Amino acid sequence: MRSMLSVSISAIALIAASASVAGTVKYYGDFDPAPLAAMQEIIADFEAANPDIKVEFQNFDHEGYKTSIRNFLSADAPDLANWYAGNRMAPFVNSGQFMDVSDVWEEHGLKDALASALPSMTIDGKQWGVPYTYYQWGIYYNKEAYAAAGVEVPETWDQFIENCAAFKEAGVDCVTTGTKALWPGAGIFDYLNMRTNGYEFHMALANGEVAWTSDEVKATFAEWAKLVEPGYITQNHAALDWQDAAALLVQGKAANYVMGNFAVAVFKEGGMTDETLGFLPFPTINPDVPRAEEAPTDTVHIPSGASNVEDAKKFLAYLAGADAQTKINAAMGQLPINKDASVNEDDPFIVAGFELLSTTPGGIAQFFDRDAPAEMAKMGMEGFQEFMVKPERVDQILERLEKARGRIYK
Repeated sequence: MRSMLSVSISAIALIAASASVAGTVKYYGDFDPAPLAAMQEIIADFEAANPDIKVEFQNFDHEGYKTSIRNFLSADAPDLANWYAGNRMAPFVNSGQFMDVSDVWEEHGLKDALASALPSMTIDGKQWGVPYTYYQWGIYYNKEAYAAAGVEVPETWDQFIENCAAFKEAGVDCVTTGTKALWPGAGIFDYLNMRTNGYEFHMALANGEVAWTSDEVKATFAEWAKLVEPGYITQNHAALDWQDAAALLVQGKAANYVMGNFAVAVFKEGGMTDETLGFLPFPTINPDVPRAEEAPTDTVHIPSGASNVEDAKKFLAYLAGADAQTKINAAMGQLPINKDASVNEDDPFIVAGFELLSTTPGGIAQFFDRDAPAEMAKMGMEGFQEFMVKPERVDQILERLEKARGRIYK
């Protein structure tokens, strides 16, 4: 009798332990303090709506997380893990370490609600995670410099280049940038290439599927040359950090800056206001190419080794919702991807970005150093900087990048 009772108690304990595990979702992330607090609120809201589920969250610093993720996906996978869209998620998809969550997208209508990010979340026709935040890139401009030069805000690239001539005559840099850290130049390249050749070509280039010496890429650099050769870009950009270039825009020594929305705080710290700072989408180059935008996108995925897939999918669906995306992005000062979410109507740059990204028909790129493999990204950005200093070396630069493509993508 005692033996039977012992077995029964053990069985009950085992069942209870299993139930506890079944209702627990392990989530690993890499948030800074403000977004961490926001995500913790989302987790609390989710647990309140799902009292049978407990989310155990563990936060890592960014660099440590990038190193650790490859290990924990293989050895001790959580049920949810932070990462990034586009080519950054591709290695984990291709290695079978991220789970296909297309059913979550289908069941909750996410192909419509998250339509702008659908291409960057799709590989082989399937979706591999849920995006929850992004921020726009585009052109920030000095309204006073525009007024002084007597030019209008352009819609086309030809108009933009015409404005550049007027700015140069007024002694103002048409475009400023700081490429000491290389990456700001990639923002210029990404937009020129997407506006010339479109999102799909741009991604094929980043994925090593087309040649850097192709006519299409040469056409992109020909458009870029319209800025570089007449001296419309700040001449000493290779010696400047991006914040140094921001100061030139603030001071009216430059008219335009291709940059991400995070720079708004720097512009305003320098003294600009909503009355003096403007934002415009990167102008149209080829009208036959659907408008694509640059918007680095943060995502959450279910590792293939997850032990509680059912509840992890419930969390993904919750995080994709308009209310959750409104709340977390309000705290982060970034943009929700769900088109039915709300944004701070008092911030014109957030409003402009939300409209820009939620209506883009052509796709969302993640930025060159996220879309291309690390070694190719570094070589590409070195080439972009070199071109802006010595445009006559374009053929040698493209040949060098093509040779690197043949080696890196084997």
